[in-house]
Order: sequence, then C-alpha cells, then structure tokens
Amino acid sequence: MREHSNPHAAADAGHAVAEAKRHMVTYAIIGVALMIGTAMTVWASYADFGSRKINIVVALAIATTKGSLVAGFFMHLISEKKMIYSVMACTVFFFAALMFLTLWSMHAPNIVHTPH
Repeated sequence: MREHSNPHAAADAGHAVAEAKRHMVTYAIIGVALMIGTAMTVWASYADFGSRKINIVVALAIATTKGSLVAGFFMHLISEKKMIYSVMACTVFFFAALMFLTLWSMHAPNIVHTPH
C-alpha cells in the first residue's frame, strides 16, 4: 500500500466528507420545509381567511418563504456578500414601487385628452 505524500491530505479528505454530509443534511431539511410549504400552499388555496385580500397576503407570505429558502440555500445566496443583498433589496424596492404605481393608476381618475 502506498503512503500519502501529504500527511494532511487524509485529514483534508475527511473534512471534505464531513462538510458534504453537513450540506446534504441541510438540503434535506430545506427539502422537507419546501414540501411542508407546498402542502401549506394547497391548504391555503382551499381555506377562507375572511376576505380575498387576506387570502392573497397569506398565499404571498407562503410563496415568499419558499422562494427565500430556495434562493438562500439552493442558490447559495445565504452565504454571498453584501453586494448580492444590496441588489436583491433594490429589486424588491423597485418591484414594490412598480406594483404601487400600477395599483395607484388603477384607482386614479381617468384623464381623457381631447384634441384641440
């Protein structure tokens, strides 16, 4: 049997295996959480929370949570630098602003321009 030329190689390999197992456990937990979230989505689609607005808020909260888990763990954004979070925050801000402007324009009085 041939000996390792680098005595730390075996320790590094053991560390890599332990790290991979830790990641697999994390992915399994997130997978189970996503399955629970999917079940909650189906349940919420049949539940009546009193008004349509509340139903939409509940559905969006569940979807946001599931999306955050996917983005954070499967896309590895949870360990990224502050720049990624800054871009994500700007995206959320502009998305919310565009949604607000859309809803505001739907309730604004209709302005009809007539030719002179």
